[in-house]
Amino acid sequence: MSSPAPVGTDPTRIGPYLVERKLGAGGMGTVYLASHEQTGRIVALKLLSPSLAREEGLVARFMREIDALQKLKNPHVVELFDHGVDGEMYYYAMEYVPGETLTARLRREKRIPWRETIDLSIQISVALKSAHDAGIIHRDLKPSNLLLTPDGDIKLTDFGVAQVFAGSKLTVTGGIIGTAEYMSPEQGQGRRITKRSDLYSLGAVMYVMLTGRPPFSGKTTLDVIHKHKYSQFDRPRTIVPEIPHWLDDIVCQLMEKDPDKRPADAFVVNRRLQEVLRKVEVSTSDMTLGHGTQEDASTLNAAGQPHRSAVSGGGHGTLMRDLFRAEIEAGKERGSLWRVFENTWVLVGLLAVTLLVIVYGVVNARMRSAEQPDEAAGEFSSWRRTPRAEVDRVVTLARHQNDDGDVAGAERTLSAFAALIPPESPERNRVENLLSELRARNEKHPRDLSLLVAALDRADQLAAAGKTSEAREIWNGAIAIYADDPSARADLERARRNLSASATTSDKKTTKPTAPKPAEPARQPATTTHQGSP
Repeated sequence: MSSPAPVGTDPTRIGPYLVERKLGAGGMGTVYLASHEQTGRIVALKLLSPSLAREEGLVARFMREIDALQKLKNPHVVELFDHGVDGEMYYYAMEYVPGETLTARLRREKRIPWRETIDLSIQISVALKSAHDAGIIHRDLKPSNLLLTPDGDIKLTDFGVAQVFAGSKLTVTGGIIGTAEYMSPEQGQGRRITKRSDLYSLGAVMYVMLTGRPPFSGKTTLDVIHKHKYSQFDRPRTIVPEIPHWLDDIVCQLMEKDPDKRPADAFVVNRRLQEVLRKVEVSTSDMTLGHGTQEDASTLNAAGQPHRSAVSGGGHGTLMRDLFRAEIEAGKERGSLWRVFENTWVLVGLLAVTLLVIVYGVVNARMRSAEQPDEAAGEFSSWRRTPRAEVDRVVTLARHQNDDGDVAGAERTLSAFAALIPPESPERNRVENLLSELRARNEKHPRDLSLLVAALDRADQLAAAGKTSEAREIWNGAIAIYADDPSARADLERARRNLSASATTSDKKTTKPTAPKPAEPARQPATTTHQGSP
C-alpha cells in the first residue's frame, strides 16, 4: 500500500496504478492519467478528495453507486474498470478517452453544424437510454461531461455523481445538485426528478450546440434557476435560421417546463432525431425534382460547389431514369427464389401455416397447464394479482428515499405498501422485514443533524440579542423541513418551545397596561351657618 502524498503534491502511485500526469480537477476530486502496474492498461483514475472521503456515509454511497455503474455497458458511456481504497485515498479507474470535451470544442468553434448536432444527440440519447434502463439518472448532463473521440464519437461520463455525492456539504437546498445552465426546473426547485429531467438537460445541451450559447444565463446561479422555471428562451431557429424546423421543435419540446409535456424517454428522442434527417432528405429531393437542373443554395457546399448527392448527373429526368434503371437491375438480381415469394398464393399459404402454428402452441400450453398441479395454490393463490416486479419497484423506491435522506418517506412507503398485500403472502413478510430492518438501521445510525442543531443555536443567539423576527424564521424553517423526520423530534420540540415562548413575549410587549386614573378629591361636607349663632 502506498503512502499518502504530501499536501499540495500529486501522488505517483494509487493502488496498483502508476500515475503519469494530472488530467483535470474539480469539486469532487482529481483525475489522473495512469496505467495498471501488471496489465499496462491505460486508465483515467479519479481520486476522491480526502475531505469528502471523511464525510459520514459518503464512502458507502460511493461504493454502492460504483456497483451500479459497473453494470453499464454501452459504447457511448465511459466504462468503469476498477475501484478501491489505498490508505485514505478512495479511487476508481475508468476508460481513458483521448480527445476533448464538448465544452472545449464549443469554446473553439462557438457552434456545431445542425447535422453533426443531430448525430451527437442521437449518441447521447443512446447513452441515456442505457442508463435509464439500469435505473440511473445522470442529474448533471452538460458539455463538460461529454467526451469527443478523434473518430467523432461521443461518450458520457460522471454517471450518477450527483446521487453519489449528495451529502450535506454539497447540496444547496433540498438536494439541488447540477449545473444551473443545463438544470431542469424541477431539479432547480429540489423536487423529485425523473429520467425526463435528463431529457431537459439534453435539450439544453442541444441548444448550446446549435446556437453557441445556453438557453438561459444570469449573474447568479439562483437567477439562472429562476429563469429555467419561469422565463421563456428564444427558439434556436430565431438565432440560426438554417436549422430545420423539425429539429427546432424537438429542442423546444425537450425543454418544456412541465415534465409530462417532454418526450416519454430517450428512445423516443432517438427515433425523432433520425426522422429529422429523413424528412430533410425527402424535402431536399422534392426541391431537386421541382427545380430541374437548377441548383439552389441548399445543394451547394461551403466552397460553392454542388454536394456529392447533387452531382450524380443532369436534371430530374436523369435522376428518375437512374432510379428506374436501378430498380430494374435489382429485380434481375433477386433470382427465382424471390419471384416465388412474390406470388400472392404462396404468401397466403405461408400466413395460414403461421397461424396454425400459433394456435397449436396456445392450445398445447393451456392443456399442459391444466394437467399440472397448481403449485401456487393455498397462501400464494391470493397473491397472483400483484406481480413480484411491482414489489421490487416499491422496495427500490423506498431504498432511494432512505438514501436521499427521506427516512420518514421510506418508512411511509413500506408501511402503506405492506397494508396492500394479503397477510398470508410471503411478500408481505418480506416488506415488513425490510421495514423493521430500515427502522433498526436508522435508530443505530441516526442522521447527521449538526446543520439543524447549529441553526437552532444561531436562532437562540439572535433571540437573546433581540432579533426575534430572524430567530422565528429559523425556527419555522426547521419545523417545515424536518417535520417528518423522527430523528429530529427532540430538536423540533426545542424549536416549537422557543417559537411559542417568543410569541408569548411578543404578546406581552404589544399589550400595554392602562394607567390608573387620578383619584378625585373627596368632597367636603356642606357647612350651614345659622344666623344668630355665635
